[in-house]
Amino acid sequence: MTNVTVLGAGAWGTAFGQVMADAGNDVTMWAIEPEIVEGINRDHRNGVRLPSVDRLPDAMTATGDRAQAVAHAKIIIVTIAAQYARTALEQFRGLVPDDAIVVSLMKGIERGTNKRMDEVVREALELPADRFACLSGPNLSKQVAAREPAAAVVASENPDAARFVAEAGTTPYFHLFVSADVIGVEMCGSLKNVTALAVGMVRGAGYGENTAAMVQTRGLAELRALGRAAGAADATFSGLAGVGDLIATCGSTLSRNFTFGANLGKGLTVDEATAVSNGVAEGVPTVGAVVELGRRYGVATPLASAMSRVLSEGISCEEMLSELFPGGVTAE
Repeated sequence: MTNVTVLGAGAWGTAFGQVMADAGNDVTMWAIEPEIVEGINRDHRNGVRLPSVDRLPDAMTATGDRAQAVAHAKIIIVTIAAQYARTALEQFRGLVPDDAIVVSLMKGIERGTNKRMDEVVREALELPADRFACLSGPNLSKQVAAREPAAAVVASENPDAARFVAEAGTTPYFHLFVSADVIGVEMCGSLKNVTALAVGMVRGAGYGENTAAMVQTRGLAELRALGRAAGAADATFSGLAGVGDLIATCGSTLSRNFTFGANLGKGLTVDEATAVSNGVAEGVPTVGAVVELGRRYGVATPLASAMSRVLSEGISCEEMLSELFPGGVTAE
């Protein structure tokens, strides 16, 4: 049994808190919304963010007090929205126990700095690399919450830290693998959202599996090329964090990025898609970061560049597709 704290009680944070509780840990959820804290403590439910779960495990409690939330934690899970992570985490600086491992479940690139979430978390908390891990994989929160079989990868520069988190979080229905490739796992988790936007767009526009597969493959090629340039291990992109997450995110209406893209494909503007999606999908701010990373590393990013024009200029799905292969006949 380990004391686990989850920072952020959204759908994914609550679902993963349930995983950690099912694995035999005591779990404290931290949330800024008083109604979520009260609902978890009084009714064992998060009716605001995860209403599909009728009753959360008794081992899950909640608090809105930052110091209380992390005071006794051995593992601290971060599931805050990526664009707000730095500001939120800076308020925990100095509160995190010296022996706690911080695990990021966030998938995004920080707007303005183009930094990965591992960089943001470590900077915000002044955390050494050997106490950081990231976790990513094909994990749609509603399905994980329903305890459907699933798996993910835990990556850390410290193999003992990765193994500790994996052992603490593995259940009969949720399996965790370990990796040392923090950069690769982080890039897979964030950059695949851009591809999901594009795949959603072609499906929303009425195209079938052939077109969707073409776009998805193009996106994987960009992701892998950027990863190599950044120093990631190529094998990571063929595993759960890469292809696995890409398949799940690009093929399900449970994915906010896929759904946002589908609404664009149906003819909605970015503002209209934002309104019906109850917020901006994480892939939207990530698009520009991918284009910038491509410039930095000298890697061509035709898919991300085309999606950037979709978001900024409102070009059609047909125009987006025409920009994916601008160089004529080339080797695959």
